[in-house]
Amino acid sequence: MVSYFYTMQTKGPIGVFDSGYGGLTVLKEIVQQLPQYNYMYLGDNARAPYGTRSFESVYQYTLQSVRWLFQQGCPLVILACNTASAKALRTIQQNDLPQLDPHKRVLGVIRPTSETVGNSTKSKQIGILATNGTVQSNSYILEIEKFFPDIKVYQQACPMWVPLIENNEYEADGADYFVEKYIQELLQQSPEIDTFLLACTHYPLLLNKIKKHTPSHINIITQGSIVAKSLEDYLQRHPELENLCLQENSNISFFTTDATEFFDVQATKFFGKNIHSTHVQLINQKEE
Repeated sequence: MVSYFYTMQTKGPIGVFDSGYGGLTVLKEIVQQLPQYNYMYLGDNARAPYGTRSFESVYQYTLQSVRWLFQQGCPLVILACNTASAKALRTIQQNDLPQLDPHKRVLGVIRPTSETVGNSTKSKQIGILATNGTVQSNSYILEIEKFFPDIKVYQQACPMWVPLIENNEYEADGADYFVEKYIQELLQQSPEIDTFLLACTHYPLLLNKIKKHTPSHINIITQGSIVAKSLEDYLQRHPELENLCLQENSNISFFTTDATEFFDVQATKFFGKNIHSTHVQLINQKEE
């Protein structure tokens, strides 16, 4: 019955959602690894950043965005945002998806990252660099423990990193102060940490400065390639869903809840290619 249902559905793009621009670093890796699909990216820039928002606000905003992507025909949506994955994913999967469409899927970035990050540490001590929202959720501590119960996880909120990136200050000399500050605060929790996880999809833009202020023996892990590989594995294990995503002519469309002119300039820096977006107004979209 399930297979028959899927054969009757219209093919659609894979939806990728983020509160702003960071998810583009994930989409970039996904497209490189899986170019055979169509993609639709939605950035909720009008209400970004999500990192300082309440759990309820992040949940409501994320749910609105998932609904919109479903309405555009996406059979699968990736929450390429750690905060949305931490604060909204489980509720959407368990409570909302059965009513929205039980045949569609919503995935996040925390679980696939947690499944692999433990393979990179020898000291069995990992440091998480993330937004306030992701740190407060303790999602990485809980998820990593499921797969690597013998690993100790330390967390450090980096509240200035996303503003530095989104205000184009991430390459400026002044950014070094805040990069070094948070790295040192994390290492003060344990000098035995030998692996850093950049648990915010914005942070790859700060990678050069993070490497500059990180001891050379510490591994630095970004999420894009991990999520891309996990998505590839997921689609291989769910051929009925993969069939709905495959397209003859791969295409990527970009949407933002804010001004397209500004989005296009900023997004190009994250994605590495010129972007031309379309504005979308989400239902009940408003500032908190």
